[in-house]
Amino acid sequence: MRKNKLGAFLMTCSVLLIGLGAAHQAMAQDAATPYPKMAPIDQYLMADKAAEIALARSAAPQSISRDATILVLGRKGYETAVEGKNGFVCLVGRSWSGPFDWPEFWNPKILAADCLNPQAARSIVPIFKLRAKMVLAGRSKEEMLSALQAAYKNKQLPPLESGAMDYMMSKSSYLTDQGGHNMPHLMFDTLVKDAKDWGSGADGSPVMSSPYWFFSPEQHTEMKGLPPILVFLVPAPTWSDGTPADMNHH
Repeated sequence: MRKNKLGAFLMTCSVLLIGLGAAHQAMAQDAATPYPKMAPIDQYLMADKAAEIALARSAAPQSISRDATILVLGRKGYETAVEGKNGFVCLVGRSWSGPFDWPEFWNPKILAADCLNPQAARSIVPIFKLRAKMVLAGRSKEEMLSALQAAYKNKQLPPLESGAMDYMMSKSSYLTDQGGHNMPHLMFDTLVKDAKDWGSGADGSPVMSSPYWFFSPEQHTEMKGLPPILVFLVPAPTWSDGTPADMNHH
């Protein structure tokens, strides 16, 4: 049961949201995705900013998130709601922060609490901000990709820092329409070329992995000019509040 639950979760959950596992099945569903285009902007925004701050903080244990910088999504992009002092940045990711070939890329139900360590805050949060700015300006996927490529070419986006990682341990996230919708986990953002070096997918290994930009980057010419980020995911045994994780949680 646990394996089936994990499989359903991993099939479509995005990276920074995060979907790992049966990527080919997810892509096969792409033609029939219920989210073929962007929803109205209001559907992606949380009306209650205090609730968004609380959800963002719930991504990591309080010992980490209480001193973190908190970002909330406004009509023009992510804005700083709370200035932190420990270098961590917590925010609520939306569907369009995930892989570009994810069937749920425009799913407005996605609310993914994410708390990034200082290395990820410096090198991954700028990607979140650029994507949000483009989406809220009504740009297409293709325009978003072009902007990302240009930003890397012009060194407006920093290279990925070694040691970048995220906490995604909130009980209240909605990460995918599939399976149990949520699972507490840690993510490690790397430039590792071979997922087997971390034992990803090996029998009995808790480690899973997925490319950052596309589930199948070799099928997308748009990858040119983007760093080949590989994200590793490790399930956590507890939620951020310390209660045991239940794989049947909805």
